[in-house]
Amino acid sequence: MVDIIILILLCIVILGSIVMLLSWRKIMKKMTKKYGSIIMSDQYQENLIEMMAGFKHMGIQTTLENNLRAEFGKILHRPLGSTRQWPHFESITFIPAQAAKFPTDHDVSVDISVTIGPKAKKPLEINAPFMISGMAYGIALSKNVRLALMDAANNVGIAINSGEGGILDEEIDGADNYILQFGKARWSKEEELFKKAEMIELKFGQGAILGMGDIIIPRDLQGHARKVMGLEDDEDAVIHNNFFENQTMKDLKDLVEELRHISGGVPIGAKVGAGGKIEDDIDALLEIGVDYIAVDGGQAATYGAAPLLTDDFGIPTLHALIRAVNHLEKINKKNEISLIISGGMFTPGEYLKALALGADAVYLGSVMLFTVAHKQVLDAVPFEPPTQVVWSDGKYRDKFVREEGAKNATNFLKSTIEELEVAIRAMGKTKLSEVTKEDLVSYEKNTAQAVGIPFTTLPYSEGKVQETSLKEEKKTDPLIEL
Repeated sequence: MVDIIILILLCIVILGSIVMLLSWRKIMKKMTKKYGSIIMSDQYQENLIEMMAGFKHMGIQTTLENNLRAEFGKILHRPLGSTRQWPHFESITFIPAQAAKFPTDHDVSVDISVTIGPKAKKPLEINAPFMISGMAYGIALSKNVRLALMDAANNVGIAINSGEGGILDEEIDGADNYILQFGKARWSKEEELFKKAEMIELKFGQGAILGMGDIIIPRDLQGHARKVMGLEDDEDAVIHNNFFENQTMKDLKDLVEELRHISGGVPIGAKVGAGGKIEDDIDALLEIGVDYIAVDGGQAATYGAAPLLTDDFGIPTLHALIRAVNHLEKINKKNEISLIISGGMFTPGEYLKALALGADAVYLGSVMLFTVAHKQVLDAVPFEPPTQVVWSDGKYRDKFVREEGAKNATNFLKSTIEELEVAIRAMGKTKLSEVTKEDLVSYEKNTAQAVGIPFTTLPYSEGKVQETSLKEEKKTDPLIEL
């Protein structure tokens, strides 16, 4: 009896499919005629095309975010950074070696290794000029994603930053080059952790949320991460806005010296979001005695931030980099203090341009999330965002396979390294340190003037920007800042 019922149902499905197959054009035509007639005859105020005007007026994202504000009545926590169009590296290109200068042969090795914190007792030496940025365990990423990223960093000889979440024993013990981020919360402050790190970074701020902290209620932070962070079951995870109550510069100086002593002399650095007074921030950080400065541009992302902070604070990564380099050179500190840049950079070309403009290394964040997840995001899409595979509270975090993620992230990093080497050979060079802004031009006039590189409509010698022309341009164009 059951077999007969199944057979009947199967026949119904087959017949239905055949009918749909034979008549789909007729059905589509009928629907199009019906709803097309409604759209073409309804008054505008009751017509669906009003949505087109509304979306164009406010923007789809803004409209939907305002509806979320109306629904929940509290701060939104938008992930993955700003969607604004910030000035960036697109209009800058490299100068190739061809006839006047010859390219480097493909079998000649290229040195892209870098040293961070050259004045520290124990500088950090890595094989490539980029590192995995601080994406915190528990607060942002799941355990297996963190460990997969650690594996990838080890495989290519670079460093990984802990972020301001909990510190996994498997990670700090297993990482070849571990950057311990010293945050504004009470966890991850054990002396034993400082002794295991190859670098320590005071997190003053970041591009997406600047210097602001957070309060994470127990419902939003559960499981193993709470234990690692030493939180009680009903305790909020509090990230303060400052390191100390009634904070002073002396407090910070003493902290840097204490960390330097406990760690045995590893580089002590600081991370800041790129602000309009970046020179003042750099001066303050130099006063407290850091060995490196990480600047996070306005395009930087995070697990979640108020759109107002993400979109309407800070300055673009490119502008921040130019100003930071210019200031360090002006005060004769460029060769003593390492500069790490981050925020909205996703391709080898963007990394190399930042390095040519004076950065010593680049932090990689969002790009690592999507490469470590790779095809594993298919567990989440199309009904959930792909990041539900990597977030610590993601619906598909338990499906993430560490070994597969490590392989994909390693492949991405290896591919990036090879592209950097090819580009350096294409300029007729053999070392990353030989690549400077003398190897750059821009086809956009304002960018050429702001960066201090030639404008492509003129011969190189004529197109090179002079100090006087910059000053004159600044009088007429207030957007250009040196």
